[in-house]
Order: sequence, then structure tokens, then C-alpha cells
Amino acid sequence: MTELVVQLPDELAQRAKNAGLLSDSAIQRLLEEAMRREAGRKLLETAARIQAANIPPMTMDEIQAEVDAVRAERRARQAKADDAGRS
Repeated sequence: MTELVVQLPDELAQRAKNAGLLSDSAIQRLLEEAMRREAGRKLLETAARIQAANIPPMTMDEIQAEVDAVRAERRARQAKADDAGRS
């Protein structure tokens, strides 16, 4: 578990405390929500860049081929690491 020390203006800290937002669980929820929003923002940015670049959409077969290739590469790396660990 990571301990975090945050400095806030007194007025903001008091309002957050009154709203029940300074507990560990409340801060965790706030951070998780912020990370989801950030991931969504990045996804929309990427989609806009792809659209602007006129990259043609991939078929489901092309997507599956890419997924299969990544998985095969990952398995090969893991097998190599496992072999090195046995030596």
C-alpha cells in the first residue's frame, strides 16, 4: 500500500472533508474515476488521429490476426525466459 501526503488549501480541504471525500475509499474512487475519464479521453484522441490520417478500418479477421501474432510473440518470449531460468 502506498501512503500519499497531499497539501490542499484549507478551504478546499474543509469542503472536501465535509463532503466525505477525504477518506481512503473516497480518494480511491475519485482516482479510479479520473483514470477512466483519462483513458476515455486518450481513446477519443487516438480515434480522431486515426480518422484524420485516413487509416482504413481493419476487418475482424485482420484484428484477430494481429491479436494472434501478439499472443504468439508473448508465448515465445515467455518460453525463452522459462528456458533461461532452467539453465
